[in-house]
Amino acid sequence: MVDGRTEPVRFARKEWMGTMKSMTWMKAVFFVGIAGVGLTAVGCGGEGGEGPIVAPPPPPAEYADKHMPAGWFADDQIVEEGRQIFIGAKNPDVNCASCHGKDGKPVKAGARDFRVTERMKLYSDSVWFWRISEGVPNTKMKAWKSKLSEEDRWKLVAFERSFGLKGQEWDQAKNAWVPVGSAAAGGAAPAAAPDAGGAAPAAPGAPTAPAAPAASPAPAAAGK
Repeated sequence: MVDGRTEPVRFARKEWMGTMKSMTWMKAVFFVGIAGVGLTAVGCGGEGGEGPIVAPPPPPAEYADKHMPAGWFADDQIVEEGRQIFIGAKNPDVNCASCHGKDGKPVKAGARDFRVTERMKLYSDSVWFWRISEGVPNTKMKAWKSKLSEEDRWKLVAFERSFGLKGQEWDQAKNAWVPVGSAAAGGAAPAAAPDAGGAAPAAPGAPTAPAAPAASPAPAAAGK
């Protein structure tokens, strides 16, 4: 025979234990979900998520003096060629958009968001070129120098900078991004081409040798 006084206590205890089991299960599911998000964030090519905005490390010596060819930041054709490389139209083995998104909005966790101006303005053209060339350690951003020529890597920089730094170019003297056309001229001027006679024209301001006097005409032969 059931004791009428103890039955409610047993029932209440059973309900309490059921509630505790449900809470424990919910906590386990929650923590597994958090862990899954953390693993996904290591993603495609960034650094485990965007994180705080800090300057990237400087490029190594072999890249420190490499800069965008003169005039390329302002060249729409160069930028378009960079876009074709970015979306994989030129080389199907190179498709930056598969991680970074065609419009610059990352489609895989961890990929760098080129639209964030405050972050990207901390990347010099040399750093940008270096990272495309050699990849980023401890991420899925691999080196692309074996797949892309140096010119194509610079074209990528010219296009990628248009997401967050549109209309800007890198000024070597100021060590900063400035409006296109306002950067100090950098690099050596191209050598002058030789003229048709094979001799190179004299440098501006250089003294020129006096012209040789014209030869005197030979005297006419005496008549017979």
